[in-house]
Amino acid sequence: MEFTAKQIAGILNGQIEGDADATITKLSKIEEGVPGSLSFLANPLYTHYLYTTNASLVIINKDFVLTGPVSATLIRVDNAGNAFAKLLEMYNQVKLNKSGISKHAYISETAKVGNNIYAGEFAVISDNAQIGNNVKIYPQVYVGENVVIGDNTTLFAGVKVYSDTQIGKDCIIHSGTVIGSDGFRFAPENEAGNRKIPQIGNVVIEDDVEIGANCAIDRATLGSTILRKGVKFDNLVHIAHNVEVGENSYLAACNVIAGSTRVGKNCMFSGQVGIVGHLQIADNTIITAQSGISKSITKPGGVYMGSPAFDANKYRKAYIHFRNLDALVQRVDKIEKEK
Repeated sequence: MEFTAKQIAGILNGQIEGDADATITKLSKIEEGVPGSLSFLANPLYTHYLYTTNASLVIINKDFVLTGPVSATLIRVDNAGNAFAKLLEMYNQVKLNKSGISKHAYISETAKVGNNIYAGEFAVISDNAQIGNNVKIYPQVYVGENVVIGDNTTLFAGVKVYSDTQIGKDCIIHSGTVIGSDGFRFAPENEAGNRKIPQIGNVVIEDDVEIGANCAIDRATLGSTILRKGVKFDNLVHIAHNVEVGENSYLAACNVIAGSTRVGKNCMFSGQVGIVGHLQIADNTIITAQSGISKSITKPGGVYMGSPAFDANKYRKAYIHFRNLDALVQRVDKIEKEK
């Protein structure tokens, strides 16, 4: 792809300083700029790179005052960071705009497929699956029986979607993720071992959900495991059977939520959070990294820390005492010896 400074300025409604015909074919960080690349300056810490970069085109704020000569053509905009983000989004849309069905893909005769889909090499769409318009199914994706996938959803290479799963519109599911695997349910039977409890429910993923790489979303024992609209997962998240995650909640890497727990709306969980089963987590809850939740959180908007977790402010105060525990023990020992 090749664009001129004039074309970029038109897209961003920016003002050009320099060569309007300067061409770019790639994007780069300002400190790594090369001829033919486009970069931006938003963080003042990187200002000095503007005067040394080899990038052909740099986006800067309208109110930025130059203090020396610049070799790059400049485009001035209201907010350089936002403008560059807009370009990144457009670039990604063009880059990922795939269509067509590979001759090596398998689509069942009983599947219903929408318009303008992409199905890559060795993708499998099973019996009675329903695939919406503009869906992108990358190579080696498996779509099981009776699966429903909404319009404009993308499944990257190697995603596995078990039977009866429902996925909404405008979702993104990254490579290696498994949706609809069995929930972890076993019943003690006798000395010989445990009996596996069949998992006959499904997974329901609503619109505008993004799931990172190598996540596992278990199907319900009965009913549905549910990810509500706007949920976003990082990589390596595990959601157990019958869990429900509320709208617009964000989970960072390595979160684990045990069976039948209900997470509210607009929650934010940092990395490596663990939540035991059958709990209720209130709306707008924030849980810091490596915290363990062992009981329900009923008050909305709280911040929790530690394992087992409790109010973050109280935890920080308690941790100060914990760090001083050795000195306190020595003082107590000294007092006892003096008696």
